[in-house]
This record gives sequence, C-alpha cells and structure tokens, in this order.
Amino acid sequence: MRLEMEWSGGRRNGAELWRRLKGDGFRGSLRVVGEWATRQRRAERALPIGAGKSPPARRIARLLTTGRDHLSKADAVLVAQIEAALPALAQARMLANQFTDMVRNRSADLLGSWLAKAEDSLLSSFAHGLQKDQAAVSAALSQPWSNGQTEGQINRLKLLKRQMYGRAGIALLKARITAVA
Repeated sequence: MRLEMEWSGGRRNGAELWRRLKGDGFRGSLRVVGEWATRQRRAERALPIGAGKSPPARRIARLLTTGRDHLSKADAVLVAQIEAALPALAQARMLANQFTDMVRNRSADLLGSWLAKAEDSLLSSFAHGLQKDQAAVSAALSQPWSNGQTEGQINRLKLLKRQMYGRAGIALLKARITAVA
C-alpha cells in the first residue's frame, strides 16, 4: 500500500523506493522493490490509459478464459489492465473459473451458491438458464452418466448430411455412415 502511494506520488526509482520503505521497517530486499518498479513501468508503457486501440472482443474473451499461468507477460499485463479498468469483467472471469472448477470436480453442492453469486454479474443470463433446469444441471454434476457418445454420433451424422446436401438419397447416406464408423 505504501509502495503504491509512493509510486503514484511520482517516485519511480526502485532504489529510492526501497530506501523509503526500509526506513519504515520494510525487511524485503532491494531486488524485490526494483522488480516491482520495473513491472509497474512496463505496465504503464504497454497501453497508456486512453491511448491506443483496444483489442478485439474475441481476443479479450480468450485472454480472460485462459489460465493466468498460460499467458505471456504482455498478455498478463493486458489482462491486468482490463480487469483494473472493468471490475465487472474481473468478477466474470472469477465466476467462470469457479464454474469450470465446479464442473471438473463434479461439485454439485456448490451450484446453488455459484448461481447466487452469478445472478448479479455479467454471467447472469447464463446463470438464469442454468436455474431454469437446476435439477438437470445438478444431476449432471453428481451422476456418472454422460450422453457425450450419443451427441458425438449425432454431430457426425449431421456433418455427413450437410456435406452431401443435394447429392443423393438415403442409400448413399447409409453407405457413408457405415463406411466412416
């Protein structure tokens, strides 16, 4: 907190910041403060506030749904700037990550609390859709059954049908389905 106050007060030299903090009882090293100052300078240079063109929505969506440990330094800085400028997006990212963890860990007991948190967020329409069929969503999270195989076969059938549009009748479609399987 003190470090950020000094930074916003115009002090940009890492050694000077470290000396001031050390005088207040800070026990960390000069290197820690120097690296923090370097990161701050890079973040300020990366995308000045109000300058430059904002990235496309698809790129922002991809960055916000990618794990922080899988982002490059430049992308991580951009994500931090986006989240600082738009706290609602930061909350949506947190909720999306919680939902992903809930599905991966099959934690049906967390669904109710997640829906309550998501109700007043950017994910409210998604949460509302889940609430409409909460029993089915809860069952999907708690039961070992999956209709993934069936859905995959239906998807393959529709793809073949689209590829053959207007070419032949049911006989050729049957031949293609059995030949590919």
